[in-house]
Parts: sequence; structure tokens; C-alpha cells
Amino acid sequence: MASGAALSPSIVEYFEGEDFYRCGYCKNESGSRSNGMWAHSLTVQDYQALIDRGWRRSGKYVYKPVMNQTCCPQYTIRCRPLQFQPSKSHKKVLKKMLKFLSKGEISKGSYEDEPMDSTVEDPVAGDFALINKLDIQCDLTSLSDDIKESLESEKKKGNSARREDSSDSLQPQHVEEKLGSGEPSHLVKVQSVPKPGIGADLSKPPCRKAKEIRKERKRLKLMQQSSAGGPPGLQVQGESPSLNPPKAKCNQPKSLEDFIFEPLPEDAPHKLEVRVVRSSPPSSQFKATFQESYQIYRRYQMIVHKDPCDKPTVSQFTRFLCSSPLEAENPPDGPGCGYGSFHQQYWLDGKLIAVGVIDVLPYCVSSVYLYYDPDYSFLSLGVYSALREIAFTKQLHEKTSQLSYYYMGFYIHSCPKMRYKGQYRPSDLLCPETYVWVPIEQCLPSLENSKYCRFNQDPEAVDEDRSKDPDRLQVFHKKAIMPYSVYKKQQKAPSEDVAVLQYASLVGQSCSERMLLYRN
Repeated sequence: MASGAALSPSIVEYFEGEDFYRCGYCKNESGSRSNGMWAHSLTVQDYQALIDRGWRRSGKYVYKPVMNQTCCPQYTIRCRPLQFQPSKSHKKVLKKMLKFLSKGEISKGSYEDEPMDSTVEDPVAGDFALINKLDIQCDLTSLSDDIKESLESEKKKGNSARREDSSDSLQPQHVEEKLGSGEPSHLVKVQSVPKPGIGADLSKPPCRKAKEIRKERKRLKLMQQSSAGGPPGLQVQGESPSLNPPKAKCNQPKSLEDFIFEPLPEDAPHKLEVRVVRSSPPSSQFKATFQESYQIYRRYQMIVHKDPCDKPTVSQFTRFLCSSPLEAENPPDGPGCGYGSFHQQYWLDGKLIAVGVIDVLPYCVSSVYLYYDPDYSFLSLGVYSALREIAFTKQLHEKTSQLSYYYMGFYIHSCPKMRYKGQYRPSDLLCPETYVWVPIEQCLPSLENSKYCRFNQDPEAVDEDRSKDPDRLQVFHKKAIMPYSVYKKQQKAPSEDVAVLQYASLVGQSCSERMLLYRN
């Protein structure tokens, strides 16, 4: 597997237009609007930066809603797992799973679930034909050869030619500083503290006893040790990380791990295993379970989402949930599974019953989609999988300290069915104008009054990574890499300049200097 140093740069193809299409939420036939680009390849660092500017991927298509124009604004939401405590409803789901595994009991009542991203929430829902067309047009085979040839020629030439005009070239040291400086500053700003006397300071984690913190660290360490001997990411429900786990005191709430890894009796009728397999490039475990996984997806789409039987095809499944532009990385200081795209598989008594599609990025685990066997909807697998992904993020954090967030996709306040993501607290929403994170409690009052909101209360605040120097944007054109200042001298169409500048404003200065914008 490639390490970060050997990776090729990200290559994207931007499509201007901002067409309106059918909304998957309010069903408005022409109310949804977004910008999009085809990602031939993406480094995990660049995709992390993009989702922190409101972008999101569906297969290799990466899109960003036009927030102030779309009918149902979609705000990027992240949970903070290190301070997460399961709510009453979350505990109910965890206990329901425990009862089923330990006693075979099936809880009575409603089985209505809230799967993560079970509602199609991207431009693909409005135009499958468009993405099919792009998939054919944006064939990476020839482009890959071109980029390799270009990079090799750049190496042979040396750096002298690139330094002739310093204003038109990248400063490698500057880029390295951005990549290695930890989480970018514009991601960690927190908004105004509540007024004195009105509740706790939501910008700070809740106070925790030192003993509780030590206990949690020990538990997570033992979790890693217990799964080291099995397949990557293997976790067994009911097998406690320690032989004699301390019982939670009556005055101390049970943690998420206490529920998930509560020991099962020896004669437990069921056993649940969670395995993480790399989907891109596909690992041997992924290939071996592909057909089984597809059949679950097909049944899920037909029964839960009422798709016609000819719609959830193998090619559609592959395109949207298996194909990924993310480059696989496995640096020494990274998580044990590495960075990139994965399927988190849920095996009940040796049978695959659910799959969570996730991306592991430098600062987060990003949830992409969840599908499951409808026969097991009584286990509330959507909620349960989200809680397992939060626990998985905490586990990865133990080795890779900067990986400490769980991204849940988009929060859509204007769609009541999509508000459930706000129940995973503490969580933050991304300001659509300044791209800083704001605690959701501070955002909700504004969202009650208006669909579209700027969450940053500082009127002077601006997007710190806005495009300040478009000439430094990197373009890949006719098998050559060049700064935009050189490229635009060769172009005479005004529309070309408009499209490139729009792309620069949407991806930000840092990404525009690192990623290669493919122009044919």
C-alpha cells in the first residue's frame, strides 16, 4: 500500500452550471442546487479539506450544495466522540441489541429506524443519467498515464524551470507546512460563549474525573489489543476488552463502550462481529464478500426505499458505494487500518446483515452510507451502526490523536426526518460562509427562523482560506502541469475564466494550489 510520500496529486474535473434538479427531501422537482466535480483521484488530506468546506462525495462525484439557493440547505455536521455520551434513545437501542444477543429476545413495538444517510441526499438522486455520462467521459485510464508522464518529465527537468517566475510557481515548503501543521486553524474556531448565567459553556468539553479518563484510556487500549489477532478492525459484541471489566458505579453513567462490550453469557444464542475491510482498492476480504454485500444493498433499496427491481444494479452499487477517488495511505503514525475508503461489515452468527460505508481521513471518520438486511430492521441497525462508528473513531484516536471527529454527512433542519443527526451530542455545524465549526445548540435558534443561516456571529469574520491568488491555482492541460497564470494566456473564451475562478472560490486557496484542475 502506498505511503503518503509516494502519492500522486489529486486530479479533479470541475463542472460549472449549478443546474437545479429534483430534491430528495421536499420532493421539489427543481428546487435543489449544487456545484460538482469528478474526482479522478483525491488524497485524504485534500478530501478532508474539501469536506471542511461543505463538499461531500458520492462515489467519485464530489458536490457542494449552493446553500443560499437550494430548497433544503444541507449543513455539514460532525460529532465529538471523545465527549460523546449516549442519550436515552441511544441506550435503548444498545440494550435492545444486547438482549437479542444474550437472550435471543426481540423487543416489541415499533421498528422504525433512522439509518445514517438512508435518504439519498445528493445530486445523483436527481440525475443518474448525468453521473453515468460523467463516468464514461472521465475515464481515468488515459489520464493516469498522462499524469505519470507529466510528473516524470517534471522530475527530469528539475526545479530550475519552475523557479523562473516565482509568482507563477508553488512554494513546496509552504505546501508542506499546510499539510503537516495539524488541524487547520479555521477548523477549530468556536463561536461566542453563552451569556453569563445561561447554562454551561458549550464550546468546552464537559468536566470529567481524572479516574474516569484513565479508565477509558485503559479500556480502549485493551480493545485494540483484543482485536490485534483477528482480521483488521474485528470487534466482537460481548467480548469485553478486559477479562474482569470494572462495573460502572451507580453514580457514574455507563459509557458507550460499556454497552457495546458488555460480556455475554457463555450460552448466548447470538454473536455479532464487526469487520472493517478496505473497499478501494478492494482487499481480498472485500472481494470475497462482494456478492453477499450487493444482495443486501439490493434488498435494502427495494424494500426500504421502494426502488424498482431493475434499479439497484451491480454497476450502480459499485459506482456509488464501492468506487472511491481516495488514495489509500498507510503511514507509520496513522491508524492501524490506514486512511481511505472502507466497508464496516456487521456479521451476525456468520451471516452478513449490514454494511456501513465509511472514509477514514486525517481528522475524522466520515459516514458515507448504511444499508442492511430489512429482516433485521428490529435491531435499529441505522442507530446502532452510528454508535459503533463513534466507538470506532475513539479507537482510532488512541493511536492517531488528531483523528478525533465523526462526520455524519449533512444535517437538514428543514427536513424533520433528517434532524435525528442532531441528537448525537456534542456536535457542531459548519458555517456556510466562514467555514468555522459552531456548536449545534447555538445554531438551532437561527435555523428555526430561516432555512439558510450564517452561524458565525462575528460580522467581521471571513473565510480564512478564500481564494486570494487564483494565478497560483494548478492546472493539468495537454499532459502538462502549469499555474493558472500560464494557462489563462492560452485560453480566449471568457467562460473558461469564469469557471476556473468559481472552482477556486469553492475549493479554497490551499486546495487550489495542491490539487490539479483537469481542463480538456
